[in-house]
Amino acid sequence: MTLIRELDPVADAAAVRHLFDRAADYLDLETGEGPSDALVADFFAPAPFAASPADTLKTGLFSGGRLDAIADLAFGFPEPQDAFIGLLLIAADRRGYGLGHLFVDHMADVARARLALCLFVAVLEANPRARAFWEREGFVPVLTLPPAQMGQRVHIRHRMERRL
Repeated sequence: MTLIRELDPVADAAAVRHLFDRAADYLDLETGEGPSDALVADFFAPAPFAASPADTLKTGLFSGGRLDAIADLAFGFPEPQDAFIGLLLIAADRRGYGLGHLFVDHMADVARARLALCLFVAVLEANPRARAFWEREGFVPVLTLPPAQMGQRVHIRHRMERRL
């Protein structure tokens, strides 16, 4: 049974940390750093571009009671009527089972309910598999962002959009 629900920063912190351990390959790609308790705290912090904590939603996808994926959805960015997926992270051993598709559909439904017109995501150029996933989900590239430091790595990111 699959369940998607809002995460609690206290009650779910250990499960999020365990998920980061199971998705360490992505963390290394993104930042060159491994899982940490500080990363868990950063995940639960409001998105830097959110006007208030109420403008962010941290959700988890549970399969058989185990947290297999997390997402960070922010509202009002890049425009007031938009929603932005700041993170969709799936445990390495659960990729390829359709969980990403379920989670993206859920986030699109949540964004529509909040009257968002577009859903955005930024994809690392160094992650072509992720870009292919987002394209299959109906996202199209709209902007290439300049190189940015992310931990020990420097990345070019491509902003992608899906109209709701």
